[in-house]
Amino acid sequence: MEETLRTIDDLVRQGKVLYVGVSEWTAQQIQEALQTADRYLLDRIVVNQPQYNMLNRYIEKEVIPVSRKNGIGQIVFSPLAQGVLTGKYKRGQSIPKDSRAAHPKTSGAIKNLMTEENLLKVEKLKAVAQELGITLSQLALAWILKNPNVTSAIIGATKPEQVEENVKAVDVELNDELMERIESILS
Repeated sequence: MEETLRTIDDLVRQGKVLYVGVSEWTAQQIQEALQTADRYLLDRIVVNQPQYNMLNRYIEKEVIPVSRKNGIGQIVFSPLAQGVLTGKYKRGQSIPKDSRAAHPKTSGAIKNLMTEENLLKVEKLKAVAQELGITLSQLALAWILKNPNVTSAIIGATKPEQVEENVKAVDVELNDELMERIESILS
């Protein structure tokens, strides 16, 4: 840890790196890095890049509390659960041929998310999105961005129209009642 942080600190001091970030670190690793940086007066981590979405919330238990306490933001990836939270995968229907889940090289992680339980949640979430007059993708992204510890979300759009649709999520306001309703679906 010390060697890694010293190297990063050297890069910051040389102007080659502006800010220190990590990806997929546990709360324990983040805490150790902060303690090491403080002990040796090294540049501190300011951002973590974890996978985070409505179906994969592991960071909420430990990573977010440690990060919030220490001023570390989250720039999350896979906010649409590799496309599962777009609604394109449906219970009882075959996988669309032009989707990531149809390709052997990219289908492994997606298929792990496409459980009966998750797809039922997606159906219920899609109904909420329709009531609001937005897409399921916009609902999922608005939910992500509602978390005060999330700085940004990295979308994996493959088409310009997906980017245009996803950007509209910043204008979606989810009140406490909606958040509770969403939580009841996800729990």
